[in-house]
Amino acid sequence: MAHTAQNDGQLEQNASESTLKPQRIKITRTSDDSDKKSLQMGAKDSEISVPIVYGTIAFWLGRKASESQSHKWTVYVRGATNEDLGVVIKRAVFQLHPSFNNPVRVVEAPPFEISECGWGEFEIAISLFFHNDICEKQLDLYHHLKLYSEDESGPQSTKKPVVVETYNEIVFPDPSEAFYARVQKHPAVIVPRVPVTLNSTAEDLNEKKADTKDHPLNQWFINFSEADELLKLAAARQQVQAHIIKLRRQLSILDGPPLQSWKPASG
Repeated sequence: MAHTAQNDGQLEQNASESTLKPQRIKITRTSDDSDKKSLQMGAKDSEISVPIVYGTIAFWLGRKASESQSHKWTVYVRGATNEDLGVVIKRAVFQLHPSFNNPVRVVEAPPFEISECGWGEFEIAISLFFHNDICEKQLDLYHHLKLYSEDESGPQSTKKPVVVETYNEIVFPDPSEAFYARVQKHPAVIVPRVPVTLNSTAEDLNEKKADTKDHPLNQWFINFSEADELLKLAAARQQVQAHIIKLRRQLSILDGPPLQSWKPASG
């Protein structure tokens, strides 16, 4: 495969924009999920969100490089601060270029990643499948493997990789009770503040288990903590606005139209 440099500028722009303007991907439940008992929130606008990062890291092999294998690279899906996504993602499928042996790679457990060696850039399709108590739909993502950096002049370095990552937030509206109970304390998941009646206390809802994972490539991962905070604030603002709308509707029902005064018929 030839090195495709024509889209590099656009790819770098997209990667930088994903940091400043994170996207929210909403996955609605299908009719097949109707038998799963929904979480009773007192409002229909409840949702659970999961910040994710997907991308590639590519190292030049230097003296070990050959015409057919110039770089070692890894494609992955990770938590925003490297949390374990196995609580949400059941399986990840990576579609590589057809020139690779077994181009369809299935990863059944975290870390959801594939490492390979090669010399060309291409688009990688990533399909995420979720646990049964979440939804039956899959999420399809696309990422362009980038091996060469245009930011630096001079020869390539074996010590500094080329990193391209995209930050998104997967949103699951109307979560099931089983889903909520399983992830309510997990650090990779942003859960709504539900009433204490769901076998929880207010203190429990504010606690998070330490479940972040050390990764050998962690030093090269992009820090998306600022974007993560922006999404959390946006999600909280939406929940407050939905609650305000609901209260206004309840007040309008209670107030009702003004009663007409009764006047005796003149006779």
